[in-house]
Amino acid sequence: MKEITAEQVKLVVSQGKSINILDVREVDEVASGKISGAVNIPLGLIESRINELDKSKEYIMVCRSGARSGRATKFLDTQGFNVMNMTGGMLSWEGNVV
Repeated sequence: MKEITAEQVKLVVSQGKSINILDVREVDEVASGKISGAVNIPLGLIESRINELDKSKEYIMVCRSGARSGRATKFLDTQGFNVMNMTGGMLSWEGNVV
């Protein structure tokens, strides 16, 4: 499984580069803040909403601590998506949230 640190994601976001962040936390968790531009699809809905994702794009998976996003990363990888897990999740995020 490919991984990226929160610090690396923060650097990419701060440079204004195009990035696809998929936040797999529950809706109530995301209400307290998410990384700017992140799309929320809770882990339990990934399989049923997989048609909303584009296999030609790279996705960075995010959750609270990195465990759920790790499961989502493994699942989407088996489905042919280019994905990586943000290690440490939002607990390690020191950037801005919206």
